Amino acid sequence: MMTDHTHLRPWRAISRRPSRKIRVGNVEVGGDAPITVQSMTNTLTADANATIGQIRQLEEAGADIVRVSCPDVESTAALSTIVKASKVPIVADIHFHYKRGIEAAQAGAACLRINPGNIGRPDRVRDVIQAARDHGCSMRIGVNAGSLEPHLLEKYGEPCPEAMVESALDHARILQDHDFHEFKISVKASDIFMTVAAYQMLADAIDCPLHVGVTEAGGLRSGTIKSSIGMGNLLWAGIGDTIRVSLAADPVEEIKVGFDMLKSLGLRHRGVNIIACPSCARQGFNVIKTVEALESRLAHISTPMSLSIIGCVVNGPGEALMTDVGFTGGGKGAGMVYLAGKPDHKMDNEGMVDHIVALVEAKAAELDAAARTLEAAE
Repeated sequence: MMTDHTHLRPWRAISRRPSRKIRVGNVEVGGDAPITVQSMTNTLTADANATIGQIRQLEEAGADIVRVSCPDVESTAALSTIVKASKVPIVADIHFHYKRGIEAAQAGAACLRINPGNIGRPDRVRDVIQAARDHGCSMRIGVNAGSLEPHLLEKYGEPCPEAMVESALDHARILQDHDFHEFKISVKASDIFMTVAAYQMLADAIDCPLHVGVTEAGGLRSGTIKSSIGMGNLLWAGIGDTIRVSLAADPVEEIKVGFDMLKSLGLRHRGVNIIACPSCARQGFNVIKTVEALESRLAHISTPMSLSIIGCVVNGPGEALMTDVGFTGGGKGAGMVYLAGKPDHKMDNEGMVDHIVALVEAKAAELDAAARTLEAAE
């Protein structure tokens, strides 16, 4: 039921911006590769055990790439242990000191994130490039509106899209002049208008992969909304090869929001996509509590599939038509269960959550087995 039907519904098609492909460790970014989702640890990187523990949580949530902060020598000293323990590529954010970049590359980081406005002199950037080349690292040029180079602030008077893109292209040119092309770029601001405008300009100016995000977006609720508006506009326009949702919240929430964002645009599918009505006086069961329970109990499923939970028969059968599993509220404390879009059997409301969880788990196992069979046959 998760089949791509854009040939029948062209208004759902998103044409991704052509970009060249790079590698972050064993993960491809750009080109025809899936849009990757990443987050950043907030533990002290020098505390390797705590950082590895948080990386495990991010891995379980589906993170493709994880970034860690490397502000000091103690952090880069711990990085080798962290990299060896991680199942996903690790990006080292080297902040102000170029030597941290060299140390991070030596420690096995898959990618180095540099902020040109903070690193400073071109010769220091060149030293980091050489370390990346020597150790097989890719790089991210990370431009932030809040830390632009002084000469650009003087030229433009304030942070603006033009200044951010000029900064990005200036530093891309340094990498290109040194025949280094394994890089991606981000141009982030906390202002969504500035962010979107900068990415639109950058997308037209260069063919490298773009790391998309709205920086310092805010807390879980407000940050999710800001990110969804800004990043959603860009992704809908086909701009973005890897994303990070910046939230003042548990980093795991960033991964969840990122996948939900991609899922809502049909750009990537992971886990159960629950379609649910907002509930009203017609509901035949408590929709809100049911959805809360199902979201929690189905969080462990990574198999792409769909589930509709609709309170009454006004829209329920129509929504169930397009989902793998569905439940539509009826009368007398029971509702109808739909499988593959068709009514299958009735179920009492009292046991519906356990029953739906069992059905979804069984369907996930079926889809996983079919995928393995197909893979073995290829």
